[in-house]
Amino acid sequence: MKTAFLSSGMALAFAAFSSFSISDAYSKLLAGQLDPFEVAFSGGVFGFLIIPFIRRPSESYADIFSPRQPVMWLVRAVSIFAATAASVEAFMLLPMPEALSLMFLMPLFVTILSVILLHEKVSGWAWLAVILGFVGVLIVLRPGVRALHFGHLCALIAAVANAVGVIAYRLAGSNTPRLSLFGSSLFGPLVGDGALMLAHAHWPHGARTWLFLFGYGFLAALGQLFMMMATARAPANRVALPQYSQMLWAVAFSYFLFHQPLDGWTFVGITVVTCSGMLNWVRQRIRYERMAMKERRAAKLRARTLPGSTRG
Repeated sequence: MKTAFLSSGMALAFAAFSSFSISDAYSKLLAGQLDPFEVAFSGGVFGFLIIPFIRRPSESYADIFSPRQPVMWLVRAVSIFAATAASVEAFMLLPMPEALSLMFLMPLFVTILSVILLHEKVSGWAWLAVILGFVGVLIVLRPGVRALHFGHLCALIAAVANAVGVIAYRLAGSNTPRLSLFGSSLFGPLVGDGALMLAHAHWPHGARTWLFLFGYGFLAALGQLFMMMATARAPANRVALPQYSQMLWAVAFSYFLFHQPLDGWTFVGITVVTCSGMLNWVRQRIRYERMAMKERRAAKLRARTLPGSTRG
């Protein structure tokens, strides 16, 4: 893979996670102004603006409404609905780094579900990385020392729901149109959050509120677009690395925008969580480098054994 091509994939991944982080900050800015379900519903509405940029020439807009695998489409829609509603509530109730530290437990749940449902083999290094991340979250939360409340539960639900969405994406297979997959991530919040917001919804007032709603929904969808483009240009293990830049955004927003500085233990826990992700990335990089070396050696061996090849 060419270096420039790989660099463009990494740049798009950074842009994706930056969009997600700013979107999360907009949802937190809406705390106390709108019901969390209404915010998540609005995100689905504004997310439709991205669909023309996601659609491939070979895909029809009807793919949004007619999934090839209805069960996996429904599972993904429900999981994205739960994840968006829970994450909006978590960001409204918790400091952003604290909410993200819990949401970064998603790899742990993905690993567990992939073993149970996909029967994938997981190495000891992978388990070490997810356990280290779990220890980091425990340091952040310090259960028994500080009180846990509904915001922590919402962040945990978001992590589990996102993990279910990842597994559903894998089970859907590579032949599923990406417009169908993206459609499930929009209709889940639209239907689920739309139903739950009816009891408390009210029309947003003021240009500032509308700007925050638009920023939340559009940037979340834009991040999905960037991520799809990134995965087409770089290996998955490289694309996943910039996810931890979200923590830098969260710390900066928490300190400068929301005036919620971190205490020492929280900083230590966040560092451990980030190191767990780096460990997993390093493991994947070593694995891919070894595979690439084996392929190069095999290619050289085949070239030497071809008829008419010169011996050095």
